[in-house]
Amino acid sequence: MSEIKVDLGEQSSVEVFGARVHNLKNIDVSFPRNQLVVITGLSGSGKSSLAFDTIYAEGQRRYMETFSAYSRQFMGGMERPDVDKVSGLSPVIAIEQKTTSKNPRSTVGTITEIYDFMRLLFARAGDAYSYVTGEKMERMSEDQIMRALLEKFDGQPVNILAPVVKGRKGHYRELFESIRKQGYLKVWMDGEIIDITPKMQADRYKIHDIDIVIDRLVISADDTKRLYTSVQAALKIAKGIIRIADKENNVSYFSKYLMDPVSGISYDEPQPNTFSFNSPYGACEKCGGLGYIFEVDRNSVIPDPKLSIMNGGLAPIGEYRDTWIFQVLKALGKKYEFSLSTPINKLPEDILEMILNGTQEMITVSVEYNKWNVQNYQITFDGIIRMLEEQQERRGEEGMDDMENYRVLKTCPTCEGARLKKESLNFKIDNKNIFELASMDINNLHAWFDGIEDRLSERQNTIAKEILKEIRARIVFLLDVGLSYLTLDRTTRTLSGGEAQRIRLATQIGSQLMNVMYILDEPSIGLHQRDNDRLINALKNLRDLGNTVLVVEHDKDMILMADHVIDMGPAAGVHGGQVVAEGTPDELMKMHTLTTQYLNGEREIAIPKVRREGNGKRLSLKKATGHNLKKVSVDFPLGKLIGVTGVSGSGKSSLITETLYPVLNTHFFRAKKVPLPFEKVEGLEHIDKVIEIDQTPIGRTPRSNPATYTSVFSDIRNLFVALPESKIRGYKPGRFSFNVKGGRCETCQGAGMKVIEMNFLPDVSVPCEECGGRRYNRETLEVRYRGKSISDVLDLSIEDATAFFEHIPSIYRKVKTLLDVGLGYIRLGQASTTLSGGEAQRVKLATELSKKDTGNTFYILDEPTTGLHFEDINVLLGVLNQLVDKGNTVLVIEHNLDVIKVVDHVIDLGPEGGSGGGKILFQGTPEGLCKVKESFTGMFLKKEMGVK
Repeated sequence: MSEIKVDLGEQSSVEVFGARVHNLKNIDVSFPRNQLVVITGLSGSGKSSLAFDTIYAEGQRRYMETFSAYSRQFMGGMERPDVDKVSGLSPVIAIEQKTTSKNPRSTVGTITEIYDFMRLLFARAGDAYSYVTGEKMERMSEDQIMRALLEKFDGQPVNILAPVVKGRKGHYRELFESIRKQGYLKVWMDGEIIDITPKMQADRYKIHDIDIVIDRLVISADDTKRLYTSVQAALKIAKGIIRIADKENNVSYFSKYLMDPVSGISYDEPQPNTFSFNSPYGACEKCGGLGYIFEVDRNSVIPDPKLSIMNGGLAPIGEYRDTWIFQVLKALGKKYEFSLSTPINKLPEDILEMILNGTQEMITVSVEYNKWNVQNYQITFDGIIRMLEEQQERRGEEGMDDMENYRVLKTCPTCEGARLKKESLNFKIDNKNIFELASMDINNLHAWFDGIEDRLSERQNTIAKEILKEIRARIVFLLDVGLSYLTLDRTTRTLSGGEAQRIRLATQIGSQLMNVMYILDEPSIGLHQRDNDRLINALKNLRDLGNTVLVVEHDKDMILMADHVIDMGPAAGVHGGQVVAEGTPDELMKMHTLTTQYLNGEREIAIPKVRREGNGKRLSLKKATGHNLKKVSVDFPLGKLIGVTGVSGSGKSSLITETLYPVLNTHFFRAKKVPLPFEKVEGLEHIDKVIEIDQTPIGRTPRSNPATYTSVFSDIRNLFVALPESKIRGYKPGRFSFNVKGGRCETCQGAGMKVIEMNFLPDVSVPCEECGGRRYNRETLEVRYRGKSISDVLDLSIEDATAFFEHIPSIYRKVKTLLDVGLGYIRLGQASTTLSGGEAQRVKLATELSKKDTGNTFYILDEPTTGLHFEDINVLLGVLNQLVDKGNTVLVIEHNLDVIKVVDHVIDLGPEGGSGGGKILFQGTPEGLCKVKESFTGMFLKKEMGVK
């Protein structure tokens, strides 16, 4: 019987029919499989709704359906996205910006697995060195110990010793009795040989070293039998270690394990977890492997030394009250002759030290319960600082907030930030320990591993061959996505969304999966133009493995290099949700859309004809040396739009967000964050406040939203309270709050959503079954303003809310500023957790814009163009220019050339990232930057501005 073959073929494209998620207008779209596909369009036009909320959500739902019914009952059901059909779908992996771990133990090295391979490398091929003498640790077999003894002590009388106690207190009566019963007559104790006698004991309060004297003999090559027997006995008793004392009582160590031959200290055999800061076997005991500790800050405890203790000079206990702590302090004052009414800065230093850190001397505290009952208590005083620490230990997480006011973060004094035990840090390969390698930027690490075989022994090379191959491959992937400036010990919570996403991308490239659909959300965020080509090539490599790569992106180069482009529009929010153009980049350029107009030059962000002169004043930062900054001195001209540029890792954030901003924030608002090192700052008198508008979320829970953040929700609640229906029912503002009991739905406690924990998958939010996602109970929803309930108002888009509240000035002014910064498409009550970093930043910007400014404010924005289309950038620049035109100074850290070309003053750092950066290459106009040959920013800006 002949075999019948049926060619089922493979669908060559992914097809989506009838997508209606969020603002999508029942669209049909198809794109080729195994290609690089870019979805672009205005912010809020429906890109993420199509890519993540439709395609990825459907892929995730289908994956969940492969589980058994038994497994699914623990995970809950996933709602099908509002789409008729999706065909041609591969297994889907989403690489988003919000998936970074906030765990302080998660680092670049751990999530890329490079550090795991390095741990294995050091455990198997590392050389151990003594942390006492620096000598190389030795391990010997019994035969090697025998040969060493015969060579070193031939013809000499020696004592063969088996160490049983090293550096410990105790009387050791039972130990001596046990040794005597084993037949041994002498011990070596604290440097001298002593006969063992019945009931013998040592001084229990002294520290002792005790060895059993196994044998006393003259070593000779002619008679090795007795020596061998004694060595074996000593090794057995002392678990692999023996000591040899010569006639001058000089002691030498020998061990079957790692041991320092001079000092005698020994290490356990190294395992991979010896080098893990997440394991008790490797983590520094002082900081638990975090690299830092929290200490009580003396300046916070005593904010004003001119005050006395009675008048609240000690912040944690406040002004005098009849409490136990003040009774103790009064008793302390009585004993040591000082007054609680004396200003703290007039108290002797030893007295102040005692108040803060305590004393072990007994003090008598008299407590008068009534005139017939006075009790005296004898106590020791631990001090105010210890009292705070005990309070935190007692209250756990709840006490953390109280402690925040009095503690500062400091590098661990034991490991000096290395996170590991001293034993772990004294294993080296080519004179480098694992922390020194983890502290190198990826560029230097790549150079160190390149040709490492020439610097290793033959044995090490044999062991390390496969491990080195894995490490090198992963390092190359990080270089390919433009992350050469990162270090492996960098914690993932300090990474930007773009950096975290590119690390995950590098990890996925390394996994070598095939027939997968990868969906990425703006991977070019935070990436300099110089590194853009490498990122695009990395995505193409992922595609060439046989995968479909779907990218939501605004970057011009990415769009033009794609195999297929889908342009969403024509506008944002309810005016978007349609496919306005699709095809290859060449086909797209022949169509007439907002995106193509910017791509082909029909529209552009114009270069200003005249740059602002500013107000003639300046803010100067002198000799900043934090991280990779090399004694950087920089002037910030005030009353201008300033751009800070440079390749990724060149030192922009170190200079601005970690040095300049903390300096200004501390000066104006007494903030506690310690700036990176610098010499001095001048010109602070020319500004009256500083405002940083970053991309951190506007809230950590779904309860936080643009309405609550901008405080417009208070005005809306007051409006509803003033309605006749509310007055009849006696409703107060709390009735219309979803954060307090009364008017909210108690099933979901006002969240509108229920979170289903998925264990090994991201948590899924589903609408509350009681209120249907409306947040409030039925009675509250019956109160309506112009036909809309409070829930309906929260569901309004910013654009609709601006029209709806046109006649209420207090509300209109705040929602109008949200519209002005290009957020007309988001909803008033949209959960903060669903906003991108760029959207959160613009909500903050709108909040600041709605306040009255003084004209002397210094604004700092970190990459405000994140997630913005060309047209949105145009709108944003209009808003920033408004701020500057009022006399304020706006500083933007930016890679986007459209922004750089319009700033009044540009500060360029470089020339490279990491250790190759940290220098000021140029300060001046963008036209001047174009002439700086060593500046990569200048090179790309020259093309953008058409400067010859």
